[in-house]
Amino acid sequence: MPRTRGDHEARRRDVSAAVWQVMATRGFAGLTLRAVATELGATTGLLTHYFPTKRALVTYALDLLEQRTGSRPRRGTGEGLAALKDALLDILPLTPEATDGNRIWVSSWDTALSSPELSADYARKYARSRDGLRDRVAAAQELGELPPGDPARVAAGAQAFVLGLVVQALFDPAAFPPRRQVALLDDYLAALAAPRPSGGDHGTQGPS
Repeated sequence: MPRTRGDHEARRRDVSAAVWQVMATRGFAGLTLRAVATELGATTGLLTHYFPTKRALVTYALDLLEQRTGSRPRRGTGEGLAALKDALLDILPLTPEATDGNRIWVSSWDTALSSPELSADYARKYARSRDGLRDRVAAAQELGELPPGDPARVAAGAQAFVLGLVVQALFDPAAFPPRRQVALLDDYLAALAAPRPSGGDHGTQGPS
């Protein structure tokens, strides 16, 4: 009996779930056709229908990661500093799902750094994220919730802070549970919002 389109789509969903599970448990270093086939309970021969090369598997995995990240529920519809905080909270590994996603992103950095094409793609992704943070910083400045200054510079500092916190929470979750992550972010934002001393553009740009 020939396979229907529904069968094909169901199989693709199964393959996607298997790829995600392998990435979540083994990271990108453990992402192989054999590992995905084992997770799927299938042969590597079947998977070559979807991924004829390791490069095709990696490309698919990165697309899947971006889709999963983009489809995650986002916090709030607030304005100004509240919107900036929500955007930063959305990055942190505060839930099991967000932890899996962050673990996969971090484990993919080595793969991306070894490929000029992927490195450029990742640079664009992080630049888009900074642009979104910059817009929120600018809105908070207009509302008087943040001191005046270059919003792009503040956004770059905020992104660097939160990504550093992500890495620490992944490596030492006992020392950086969700409650402490939120508290550290609150401290960081409070420092950003504090009035700057007169006489220069130094003030609170976050931890150095």
